[in-house]
Amino acid sequence: MNKVMLVGNICKNPEQRTTQSGIPVTSFTVAVNRRFKNADGTQQTDYINCVAWRSTAEFIGKYFSKGMKIGIVGSIQSRSYDDKDGNRRYVTEVVVDEAEFVTSKGDKQKRESYDQPQPDYDYAEDLEPLGDDTEGLPF
Repeated sequence: MNKVMLVGNICKNPEQRTTQSGIPVTSFTVAVNRRFKNADGTQQTDYINCVAWRSTAEFIGKYFSKGMKIGIVGSIQSRSYDDKDGNRRYVTEVVVDEAEFVTSKGDKQKRESYDQPQPDYDYAEDLEPLGDDTEGLPF
């Protein structure tokens, strides 16, 4: 099984382009802090190269920028190519299948600027109150 889930910050603005056959592709790097600090107490960070295709690429290219926190799900891909000098180069990256916003309440202003459509109906108004019969609830 090849499945990756990461949460981190985008290091620089995603690079969005289109292949010769018209398929959107976006490349970006995510900085992910390791769970533990090293022996001298320093937090270590891994920089993970990522690539997204088609609608996921368009979504990331449109709504994400440097410094934003992102959650991604995908798989690891290794590939090689020959550079312009004829040297063999190897690349390992995450191919992103899903991406989502990961922000704190303090980022409310940033979230509001994403131009996401807001629902025009408040579904909470249709909810019935629980009343006093909450005895069987586990909380």
